[in-house]
Amino acid sequence: MEATFSELIKGSLEIRQKYHVLEKQMHKSKWTLEEDALAFITDAALVGRLIMSYEERWPIKNTIPDLRHKIAECMWWLIVLAKRADLDPEELFLEFIEKTDKKLR
Repeated sequence: MEATFSELIKGSLEIRQKYHVLEKQMHKSKWTLEEDALAFITDAALVGRLIMSYEERWPIKNTIPDLRHKIAECMWWLIVLAKRADLDPEELFLEFIEKTDKKLR
C-alpha cells in the first residue's frame, strides 16, 4: 500500500476520532492534548526497550512485530499531536528536512 503524506495524516486523524469516541464512552470525555503527549512518550519509551531487545541487550525475543507496530504508532502520535497543536505535520517535516540538509552541506 502506498499513500501520500497527506493521506497518512487524514487516516491518522480518522483513527484518532474513533479513539475519542471510545474515550468518551469510558471516561466521559476525550483525552486532552497533554494526555495524548503522555501516551506518545510511553510508546516512545517502549520503542527504546524494543530496540534494546533487537540489539540483544534486553532479554525478550522475536520483538520485530512489536517494534514495527510501536514505531508506526509513534509516527501516528506525532501526526496527531501536531494537528491537535494546530500545526501542519507535512509542513513541519519538510521544514525539518530542508533546514537539516542545509546545515549539513
